[in-house]
Amino acid sequence: MRVLRTNRFSGWVVCLLLASTTGAQTHPGAPMGREDGRGAYATGIYKNLFAEDGHAKREIQAKIDVAFQQLFHGDPQTQAVAFAAGSNANGPLMYLTDWNNHDVRTEGMSYGMMIAVQLGKKAEFDALWNWAKTYMYISDPKAPSYEYFAWSCKTDGTHNSEGAAPDGESYFAMSLLFAGNRWPGGHGIYDYHAEAEKLLRAMVHRAVISAPGKYGPHTVGPMVNADPPMILFVPEVSSQEFTDPSYHLPAFYELWARWGPGEDRAFWARAAEASRGLFVKTTNPETGLAPVYANFDGTPHSTRFPQSGAFGYDAWRTASNWAVDWSWWQKAPAEQQLSDRIQKFFMEQGIDKYGPLYTLDGKPMDAAHVDHPAGLIGANAVAGLAATDRVRARQFTEALWNTPIPSGQFRYYDGMLYLMSLMHLSGEFRIWAPK
Repeated sequence: MRVLRTNRFSGWVVCLLLASTTGAQTHPGAPMGREDGRGAYATGIYKNLFAEDGHAKREIQAKIDVAFQQLFHGDPQTQAVAFAAGSNANGPLMYLTDWNNHDVRTEGMSYGMMIAVQLGKKAEFDALWNWAKTYMYISDPKAPSYEYFAWSCKTDGTHNSEGAAPDGESYFAMSLLFAGNRWPGGHGIYDYHAEAEKLLRAMVHRAVISAPGKYGPHTVGPMVNADPPMILFVPEVSSQEFTDPSYHLPAFYELWARWGPGEDRAFWARAAEASRGLFVKTTNPETGLAPVYANFDGTPHSTRFPQSGAFGYDAWRTASNWAVDWSWWQKAPAEQQLSDRIQKFFMEQGIDKYGPLYTLDGKPMDAAHVDHPAGLIGANAVAGLAATDRVRARQFTEALWNTPIPSGQFRYYDGMLYLMSLMHLSGEFRIWAPK
């Protein structure tokens, strides 16, 4: 079961560097008459919160470069989470591992690919994708998870699970579309657009397949619920399907509504609106904390394990997701209120000492507060992209700036969120539009 996935235990500058912009100022593929919002998609301008706080461009870039180097190419025992794994007919192979659990997850592989395409690291991108397609992709048409990726594998490629996890597929699809726009003209598995479209179609339309399976019988269908249009926690068909709020990526869905398979563009537009509504429904009205799992109406879903209905490791990412949606689209003003709410809560807990786990009403579940995790520090800082209290948001920005690069046993999840948070706050996590 995916309970193991409780992550830590299982070019120009404007306004004096206050914002960044992509080279592309147009966005081909937008449906006629579609509202593009007032965020970075429409303007090409991305906030650089580090620059707003007075950090020099060279210092910001150096911080990102050093973090990437350490996590992808640092000391293999204490720093790196990415590892070269030889080559095959498609070229070099690389996997990105959860060091603590000694496995390779679609979550981490897809995060690694997103980091690589954003930073222009094509060699790392291709090697990660090659490993994912070689070992994680399920190509047997009779297998329940056909056309998806095994969410957990051993570092030799052996599957730990026959199941798939939609957060991984979502980041795979988005990073592949960005890669196709940034590096067009590829062939085979490096025809990034074709690979992305195939995956997006499967996520919406995959037929229900049942089979005995190596670990018992199971039945798998699409990765999304049709009505309401929401991403599922897992695509296994069950009597009570539910979602994971941290899987909701309306910033991505808006792009799929423009660049994805034509027959599903209206679906993804509805999904973006549904996700924005879920953020409001599922977060506590006082703390802004979201549960690990939720029913489609936003109520906590707590049947999997004790932390399911609480603010746990998966849930750290939810604030990042709504804040990036605001940064790119500015369609849901409620996301600003949510950011103010969650930053206020964590400020009250002590900005330099809050722990990782809370009940939704704000009671710590890690009473000793021995762990002040870098991944959550990063996610809370990214919330500042949407926050209206700029004085308070600046303190979260500086908290991330002063946090060292994660190392040691738990460096995988903390490290991925840390690096992507640096990129978001520096305006270096961008929409790569078709040329």
